[in-house]
Amino acid sequence: MKPVPLPAVLFTLNRERLTQLLRPRAVAVLNANDIMPTNADGTMGHLQNADLFYLTGIHQEETMLLLAPHAADPNHRELLFLREPNEHLTIWEGHKLSKEQATKISGIKNVKWLAEFPALFRQIACELEVIYLNSNEHQRAGLEVESRDARFVRECQQMFPLHCYERLARVMHSLRVVKSEHEVTAIQSACDLTGKGFRRVCGFVKPGVNEAEVEAEFAHEFIRHRGQFAYLPIIASGANNNILHYNQNDQPCKSGELLLLDVAAGLGNYMSDLTRTIPVSGRFSRRQKQVYNAVLRVFRQMVKAMVPGKTTKDLRTECETLIAEECVGLGLLKPSQLRKSTPENPAAKPYFMHGVSHPIGLDVHDVTYNHLKIAPGWVLTCEPAIYIPKEGFGVRLENTIFVTETGQRDLMADIPIEADEIEALMNRR
Repeated sequence: MKPVPLPAVLFTLNRERLTQLLRPRAVAVLNANDIMPTNADGTMGHLQNADLFYLTGIHQEETMLLLAPHAADPNHRELLFLREPNEHLTIWEGHKLSKEQATKISGIKNVKWLAEFPALFRQIACELEVIYLNSNEHQRAGLEVESRDARFVRECQQMFPLHCYERLARVMHSLRVVKSEHEVTAIQSACDLTGKGFRRVCGFVKPGVNEAEVEAEFAHEFIRHRGQFAYLPIIASGANNNILHYNQNDQPCKSGELLLLDVAAGLGNYMSDLTRTIPVSGRFSRRQKQVYNAVLRVFRQMVKAMVPGKTTKDLRTECETLIAEECVGLGLLKPSQLRKSTPENPAAKPYFMHGVSHPIGLDVHDVTYNHLKIAPGWVLTCEPAIYIPKEGFGVRLENTIFVTETGQRDLMADIPIEADEIEALMNRR
């Protein structure tokens, strides 16, 4: 991931918001993510722990943050710990941050080398009563691999078994879901880069190109602007439209098919999310356009429905009702099936079986809890769809939406979404 500079004031304000929510006489500790191994002596690229980045802006591995707002020594209230640079690291891995550089990025004045952490943490922990430790509490997280945070939890509880422990993730979720102006600007930049990639691809797609070639066009546009894929791209032609998380991306795109593109850019550490469904030949068939416009109508209605006070579960229920009504008009459902629909078994389920919205920010599926109600400052996706396997295609549309006190701001409003716009863009080449 290529860093994109953000103002230190963003991270300073984030730390202030967090410390106001901590219990008295508490200390919180966060760890960087590990660099994950692959095979032999290989490793993956470093992906920073999103909570640590949110509070520091630091990308470097083995970084630790300690916050103790009620520590007796003012110099112990914010401490950032880094790997100490040396000649060996410089030769083999390149530049590592100096203390001065870390302060400039994070706004943290007291920066120490990692070797100093054990003694300082013991001194501060013995003085205080409550320890906040971090963990991945995303409700759909896969936790097969033990994280650096998880190891630290075990070690800390062994060292200080009589302290009171609190879950930092619960607090971080409530903070991160409401985006600051700086964060919305960063997400907007990722959305803008996504739009550049989409326009490039619309000028490239034609019968005979391979899904892999389409993926490469997105990659070219994203990487040359210092971005990356926000998630594994879905380039799904023909019947592959109906596979929700298809990422094989190696089939030829054929005349008359639709190509579903669930592809978006991440820029710096902030992500976007976009889905478009385009005609490989540059023109929708009559039936394809019928279904496309049905999904687009639902999309428009659901954007307006994204208001403070609702949950994402509420949005899903509303979307299922709208999709079912459109399916009647498309001849996929009968009115009698709508009358038999229940929340547990919605009539639309054969044609729409996933959620319509999720928070997005530092993570594509950003942290929250399903029971939390949407509030001004949330950034969410809106992604209705209709899948028709028997007809060999499906349509999904998705934009990234910012919820404000006065309404919704579509951060992808300038990316073509109307069927006529898509056709015009594809036939301009």
